[in-house]
Amino acid sequence: MVDLEEIASRVIDTAMGVHIDLGPGLLESVYEQVLANRLRSQDLKVDRQMPVCTRIDGLDFPDAFRADILVQDSLLLEI
Repeated sequence: MVDLEEIASRVIDTAMGVHIDLGPGLLESVYEQVLANRLRSQDLKVDRQMPVCTRIDGLDFPDAFRADILVQDSLLLEI
């Protein structure tokens, strides 16, 4: 079973480290790639730019938006 609190804590710590190491001013895609790489190095399953589908008023939107990062198939990150 996935312990979402533990995963969230690891992600926050890692994201803070990325912020401290890189500082402000880079493109979002740089932060996303570095964060994803650091999370993978912790043996976490990481998917980037995952399409998120939704249904509104009976209409399907297969790519309503893209999640920047999905961790362990359970935690969605928007950078």
